Amino acid sequence: MNTAVTRPAALLLLGKVVHERLRPVRHRFVYPVFCVRCDLARLAELDSWWLGVNRWAPLSLYARDYGPRDGTDLDAWMRAQLSDAALPADGEIWLQTFPRVFGYAFNPVSFWLCHDRAGHLRALLAEVRNTFGARHAYLLSANDRGVIDARTVLVCRKVLDVSPFCRVEGHYAFRVRDSRRAQAQRTVSTAIDYHDAQGLLIRTVIAARTVPLTCASGLRALARQPWLTFAVVMHIHWQALRLWVKKVPFHGKCPAPRTGDGMPETTDAIAASNQQDSRHASHSLSKETQP
Repeated sequence: MNTAVTRPAALLLLGKVVHERLRPVRHRFVYPVFCVRCDLARLAELDSWWLGVNRWAPLSLYARDYGPRDGTDLDAWMRAQLSDAALPADGEIWLQTFPRVFGYAFNPVSFWLCHDRAGHLRALLAEVRNTFGARHAYLLSANDRGVIDARTVLVCRKVLDVSPFCRVEGHYAFRVRDSRRAQAQRTVSTAIDYHDAQGLLIRTVIAARTVPLTCASGLRALARQPWLTFAVVMHIHWQALRLWVKKVPFHGKCPAPRTGDGMPETTDAIAASNQQDSRHASHSLSKETQP
């Protein structure tokens, strides 16, 4: 069976974001979200009246919002990054992101899931943006450049300021889970632990169930959360106010990463980051990862 033909070009992810800060005071919130995960090689197939590709629609995806941000073909661009990092670039590449909603989007993080020809996950690009307009892409692979599964911890040093309540120090530990419930539906999650100089500080999980992205499922999600991307920015500022009220130390705006271009780190930098051992393993939020 030719799965490239039968598999949908995009999935809709319906779930929630769970975020918990551990010190100097505990601070936790949970928000419902939806996002899309699309096969970049088939991006053009998604263009329709309700989901625009490089044009306005109730939901839309613009190539200029990602990667080099110049409208370049995203599938070709990502394969070039993988080749430069000596990682397999011969399988499907799926982008998980918030779409533009009525023309507006803000993505704190978008994930590029890069597979080999056999369908195994071999690299993860985490493209991070902050509310100050800076961004950085972390290209992650397993320590042995092998298959990434639910037990694999992907580690990288933090180089981008994402909150005035955190310093630019320490590292992130990512863990990706993709549990198939049935042929047409599965649960997925990405856990991100942030460790500063004192240890684990913040735990975040994005957990969702997947369904095929169709006109009906997309518009139902939009009807439930018509201001999704506006709400993302509002939630960020509301939680910042709550931290300030709780007297969490405020460090202000820190400089952008030295590279300043948002491109993935070099192969040597990736390897150096990923050689940290498993004692940095992500702490599970097992009770919170079911959508």
